[in-house]
Amino acid sequence: MLDRYFEQGFDQSASLQHQIQERLIQAILDGALSPVDPLPSSREFAKTLKVSRNTISIVYDRLHQDGFITAKPRRGYFIDENFVREKLNVAPPRRQNSGGTPPDFNRFLPRRFSDQMNIDKRKDWRRFPYPFLYGQVGRDEVSVARWRDCLRRAGTTRHVGSWADDRVDADDPLLLDQISRRILPQRGFRAEPDELLITVGAQNAIWMIANLFLAPGRSIVIEDPGYVDARNIFAAQGAHVVPVPVDRKGLKPGPELAEAHMVYLTPGHQSPTNITMPMERRLAILEAAAAQDFLILEDDYEHELNFVGAQHPTLKALDATGRVIHIGSLTKPLFPGIRLGFIAADREVIRELRHLRRLMYRHPSALAQRAMALFLSEGHYDAHIRRHRRGMAEKWREMLREIDRQLPGCEVTMTTGGSGVWITLPESVEAGLVKMEAEARGVLVEDGTPHYLRADAPRNRLRLGFGAIDFDKIAPGIAELRGVIEGLCLNPSQSQSSSTA
Repeated sequence: MLDRYFEQGFDQSASLQHQIQERLIQAILDGALSPVDPLPSSREFAKTLKVSRNTISIVYDRLHQDGFITAKPRRGYFIDENFVREKLNVAPPRRQNSGGTPPDFNRFLPRRFSDQMNIDKRKDWRRFPYPFLYGQVGRDEVSVARWRDCLRRAGTTRHVGSWADDRVDADDPLLLDQISRRILPQRGFRAEPDELLITVGAQNAIWMIANLFLAPGRSIVIEDPGYVDARNIFAAQGAHVVPVPVDRKGLKPGPELAEAHMVYLTPGHQSPTNITMPMERRLAILEAAAAQDFLILEDDYEHELNFVGAQHPTLKALDATGRVIHIGSLTKPLFPGIRLGFIAADREVIRELRHLRRLMYRHPSALAQRAMALFLSEGHYDAHIRRHRRGMAEKWREMLREIDRQLPGCEVTMTTGGSGVWITLPESVEAGLVKMEAEARGVLVEDGTPHYLRADAPRNRLRLGFGAIDFDKIAPGIAELRGVIEGLCLNPSQSQSSSTA
């Protein structure tokens, strides 16, 4: 009865014990094993699977501890009778009434988030040879090993009290202390524990702040082009979203600020152009905030990736009135999938956000918080950032060299760093078509069109991320992209027909 569960070979990259245990549990749940017959002996089963007897013994012991099987002296292991009875007593799911009418969800849904314009990114990007995909990073095996060690130690008896209990609305005090002492000083300011909140990434921070401050009838000024997810979050709150064009210095203060309740900015590396806002523009916006009474939401998502000149102080560091709400990511340059970020703001704002977060998910994983606190306290984060910055700076210079050499008809928006390059294509070439044609050649790029909100937005902008692509793949990847662009320049009608379709 067990044969069909072990027909497929084992994955060499995963634990053999766990794979055998999972398949045995599936057989038990499927009812494939009789409760009156013993499981194969460890010696017999090991011989059948061509594994060590000790491996099978460990698996049986775990199943016994978890209550799936029971041991009977001199007879072996059997399916636990209590487990079988519990399984048989489970009521089968009720069948739907075949004569009923399914609900019309259009009548119940006040809005559809799926209708929002968004950035389309492939989930299987790792199989493409040239992933110029923004938002992903290459794996740093040194940091992977150190993070794994911090997770292991966070789970030990010494630290279990920091995460095993429900923290309700509190954050790990060790992590708050590490952020205040190691992360914030590099951004030009410090914060007390009651001025900090841990979030499930920076995007979650944007959602909570929008939920707290925005509502129908309130307006928020955003950069155009800008961060698409932030724009959609603001719109989801019913706020009036006001796009202001970005120039070579970032968002330019204008009459739109007079009616704003909040202004959302990415001054360190503007999303998506990567422009760094100079000091005089930062001061001008802060002066306007005080004079016209609006709040500033500062998204400092790539603070570490500055490769040219001195690092500018954040708006939060220059803020003397408490109007700036600063958000950052702890894991974007490390492992984006971990999803840990923070908010630094006036303690009154943090108090309200803490109560709001409690209604949403109480607090981020306390285990992940303690592991990150250990990762920071032992200097692993600083070491990772140094390696990451060095590698990204080399890629950044290579990107600029190859684009200049191979794409002379394209204009690059010059920046002081970041993890992406914003390109203006020839006027006749549409970015959406370049994206589609490039993908067919194994090159992933990002159409810049969704970043714009205004109706007359240009359609010939591309963003090329270089965090995930290997250094030696940059030049050949740009060469493939050149072939796509040259082909569309020779056949402009193809691009025009795509834009009118």
